[in-house]
Amino acid sequence: MALPDSVHKLIKLWSKLPGVGEKSARRMVFYVLRQDPEWVKEFSSAIKHMSEEIHHCSECGNITDTDPCSICRDQMRNRKIICVVENDEDCVAIEQAGIFNGLYHILGGRISPLDDQDIPEESIKRLKRRIADLGVQELILATAPRIEGDLTAFAIQDAVKDFDVKISRLSYGLPVGGSIGFADRVTLHMALEMRTEMPNGQ
Repeated sequence: MALPDSVHKLIKLWSKLPGVGEKSARRMVFYVLRQDPEWVKEFSSAIKHMSEEIHHCSECGNITDTDPCSICRDQMRNRKIICVVENDEDCVAIEQAGIFNGLYHILGGRISPLDDQDIPEESIKRLKRRIADLGVQELILATAPRIEGDLTAFAIQDAVKDFDVKISRLSYGLPVGGSIGFADRVTLHMALEMRTEMPNGQ
């Protein structure tokens, strides 16, 4: 059966989402087709507004609709400790677990030679500027427990070697090859509490 072009196009677009294959995408598209037109309009409008309103915080790099973001503006947070994560999803996972009251720094990338990926230079410059401006005393490197996460952590460690700042890394509880974003609250709590100090290279 030949599907209408608009249906086929949406299935193709939806199948590009993480963890969504063609069959799942097709089910979701047919689900949308069965809904009330007002719901469909609201759904499409929400996606459109999100793409127009959401941007990255100029300080930490997290997704936000205000600048700076609510975390960076919160004066009740410990501004002497920064948790460095690879992406927005990792930040959300740690924040929703309610186990950390410092600031975050989202790298917006990782070092992965096989995928030709690197950390944006501007992100590293912004991190160094924040360390100096805030008088940061500790960096927690919450990078994924796999080779790319190790390379990323070592790169950050080297980038801030001229600062007198304690550097630690999440350890206990996180499975090798896993992802921060999918870890449960208890695992994240143990990994944060049992973090290990890394030499600062001074």
